[in-house]
Amino acid sequence: MNASEIWSGACRVLEVLVPQDAYQRWIAGVKPIDFAEGRLLLGASDEFAAGWLRDHYLEKISEALRQIPDAPSVSSVEFCAVPSEDVSEPDSSPTPAPKAATVVPKRRSVFPSTPLDPQFTFENFVTGPSNSFAHGAALGVAQSPGRAFNPLFIYGDTGIGKTHLMQAIGHQIIKNWNYTVRYVSSETLLNEYVDSLRNNATNAFREKYRKADVLMVDDVQFFAGKNALQEEFFHTFNELSAARKQIIMTSDLPPKELKGLEPRLVSRFECGLVTQIECPDFETRLAILRYKQSSCQFKVDDELLTFIADNITSNVRSLEGALNRVVTFMSLSPGTVLTVGSLRSLLKDQIDQERSNNLTCKEILEKVAVFYKISYEDIIGPERPKNIAQARQVAMFLCRKLTSNSLPQIGKAFSRTHATVLHALTTVQNRLQTEQDFRNEMQSVMRQFGCDTDVMSLLR
Repeated sequence: MNASEIWSGACRVLEVLVPQDAYQRWIAGVKPIDFAEGRLLLGASDEFAAGWLRDHYLEKISEALRQIPDAPSVSSVEFCAVPSEDVSEPDSSPTPAPKAATVVPKRRSVFPSTPLDPQFTFENFVTGPSNSFAHGAALGVAQSPGRAFNPLFIYGDTGIGKTHLMQAIGHQIIKNWNYTVRYVSSETLLNEYVDSLRNNATNAFREKYRKADVLMVDDVQFFAGKNALQEEFFHTFNELSAARKQIIMTSDLPPKELKGLEPRLVSRFECGLVTQIECPDFETRLAILRYKQSSCQFKVDDELLTFIADNITSNVRSLEGALNRVVTFMSLSPGTVLTVGSLRSLLKDQIDQERSNNLTCKEILEKVAVFYKISYEDIIGPERPKNIAQARQVAMFLCRKLTSNSLPQIGKAFSRTHATVLHALTTVQNRLQTEQDFRNEMQSVMRQFGCDTDVMSLLR
């Protein structure tokens, strides 16, 4: 594959990974320059854009590159500022007119609104013990915007319905009131703010949000560390609040636990109603699946829905993903009877991921100790004979790959420094790549956690 083919494949993935407005603003204009010896060089419109891509989108671009089927390995991605005419495909058309005669339009300074998802309504929101209070608060805001709970702050883990509930309020207010509703993700808000600074359009940016009757901001944890954006939002918040305009926000964490946020913003976020959506219980998960499948073309047996609800427990988004996979399988394999056994195989990677997400370092330590026939105290103790050292390194590697703990946190669990953990990771990775017996051994260790995922996938 050449640079163009690799980047085209990456863009197909990025269109899913990156919000549409952010994709159009930052990704769509990127041009592939060169690919050689694992290094992919990409061209941006200017130095600012190149730096922004490097700081904010490198991780997502790298992830997209890993998902391209049959693509060569890309070891590094670099960005440079290259004018568009320098990276366009050569052609045999006549020589263009001199640049002095070319009229270059100014970049648009108008900030379009992000539309609400038509599926995110109260009618499509399945309630249960995990979200009933937040649902009730949302209904109250929809019935009395600016008066019931202002601001309304909804927090909870990713994929459990915060955005759905917030947008349902917006739909209801638009239906019942002659109000201007603005919905925006924090990332989009930041991108628009940066654009306003680059194009001297801060007045248009402020007018868009400060003249709204209802402002809904998704994922405000993204404000952390962005001082200029926090300053701008602080004044927007004050102006809307003074005019009794409704403000609704979502976050992964409650306001007081948001690190890198100015105390004056935190206090304002807490001055209304702060409510949590928790992970749905089994009954709610099953009700969600039954509701979702009722609109599907294919009927999914209740036994299969029960299996999904019992094994996919982390969030609603994962539930929907599992159901979509089942429906897709049924549409591509007409006449095939899907049993619980074949469903388990079909969803194996998701189920393995669910199990690994629930693991703790302590659980990993205990299971590794049992596998190697040593004690828990041996692994975290000072002794360094070969069998204990290997078990310790394996446990450190699995703690890093199967949990969200940082190197210092893992080091603390083992009474070691993060440098020791890093050395263990390197050692295990090298052995996995070169020793078949060790790979088989690690695969057996993985099965202690009920996980059949190929151990080599942990190297990605």
